[in-house]
Amino acid sequence: MFRHLFRLIWNKRKHNILFLSEILVSFLVIFAISSMLVFYYLNYIKPSGFEHERVWSISYTNPLKTKDRDTLATFYGQVKSALASVPQIEEVSFSSYNYPYSNSNSTSGFEYNGKKYNRVNFYQVDEGYDKTLSAKVVEGRWFKKEDRIMKSNPTVINTTLKEAIFGSQSAIGKLIGDDKAKIIGVVEDIKTAGDYWPAGQGMFKMLDSGSFEWIGTILIKVSDKADAAFESRLSKLLARTIPGSNIEIKHLTEMRESKNADTVIPVIICGIVAGFLIINVALGLFGVLWYNISQRRGEIGLRRAIGASGSSVASQLVTESLLLATLSIIVGSFFAIQFPLLNVFDLPSSVYFIALLLSILFIYILVILCSLYPGRQAAAIHPAIALHEE
Repeated sequence: MFRHLFRLIWNKRKHNILFLSEILVSFLVIFAISSMLVFYYLNYIKPSGFEHERVWSISYTNPLKTKDRDTLATFYGQVKSALASVPQIEEVSFSSYNYPYSNSNSTSGFEYNGKKYNRVNFYQVDEGYDKTLSAKVVEGRWFKKEDRIMKSNPTVINTTLKEAIFGSQSAIGKLIGDDKAKIIGVVEDIKTAGDYWPAGQGMFKMLDSGSFEWIGTILIKVSDKADAAFESRLSKLLARTIPGSNIEIKHLTEMRESKNADTVIPVIICGIVAGFLIINVALGLFGVLWYNISQRRGEIGLRRAIGASGSSVASQLVTESLLLATLSIIVGSFFAIQFPLLNVFDLPSSVYFIALLLSILFIYILVILCSLYPGRQAAAIHPAIALHEE
């Protein structure tokens, strides 16, 4: 049977080129959309690694003209104490600009055992950062105040970097980088770029007294009683505590929604465009199949006249469509497989393979739906009328 079908397809190869082209284009579009959706979904289901609720960020400019480290450390130590004394504030932490959802990045790189690790997210924080964000330390410990004066250059890394370097082995006590940073803890991945993006490899360093000259972010965790009125009082307190500074207060909850919207909106737009394309392709497939039936009325009438049932005629047309779709899928899969092989866009191979399976399934469903009704119409052709027309 399949040999006969392939012979029919080959004999009508000029008429089938349009069908094959539409399926191939649809497959590649669905593969691209599926890859994007799978990538975002796999990241979305992973835990964020911290709690953004009731966490506010305070951006400020340094009003002090001095570069003396002791003066800076004393001044901002008083600022931190003033904020910590407010009943509605539970935790206070200084941070570099690349805190969660801040649209700011800082990367670094190093070499370990002859292997280079590039584009490692680099965070500079203080000892209160983990409590402010409710970060989870899975191995070792977080920073302490005493770490500021330690010569071992203590460092905390996230689980992604730990697994990339050490695998299942313990990372505590290991030295990494040219500065021989000593790993004292491993923290659960913190997704700073939004729910739909991976945390990536990350390392945390302790802020020293010289850092207060350039950092401009304070993270605070507030209580449930913190409302708009409290935010107004907090702004006035900061204006008195850091006079001459430009201060801006943001809520991480709102920043998260904005960050996620930056990802979701383009996906929705691409989905709408792809949806219109698929609808046009489906209408095109429907029209091509309908045209093929009208051109093969004599063949169908002859088959019905020699005893073929209506269901066998319909199943033949559906099977022919599926075989044509399979040929297009084989060609499309060749191009799709190049993405994980060439590591295009630096995405995990599992994303492409899942997207490939979803695309194949979608194309088969689309072809079956588009060929069912024309197949039923072909099955309803009366043999005497079809032969008479011929």
